[in-house]
Amino acid sequence: MKYRRKPVVIEAIQYTGNNMLDLISFTERKASFINESDRLIIYTLEGSIIADSGDYIVKSINGGFYPCKPDIFEASYREDMTGSESGISMAKASENGWEN
Repeated sequence: MKYRRKPVVIEAIQYTGNNMLDLISFTERKASFINESDRLIIYTLEGSIIADSGDYIVKSINGGFYPCKPDIFEASYREDMTGSESGISMAKASENGWEN
């Protein structure tokens, strides 16, 4: 059988290497900086995952956080222009085009 992912709006922020305080706030303190590097530890529901500068940190529909590489993120999401409150929501790509 084949399945299609439901369109969903998510929240995400890109880690630039200089926005650690924004990321700590966004992840509700579920991220921490690795000393002397541009890497983060994201505390996910599945365990700790390393995020590199340039990765997007995504808030899933169940409230967990996970890193996503930029090329995957940009192929899967686009900015949601429906007037979301946060300004960082993204719309998921579907097979037939973009959906909000």
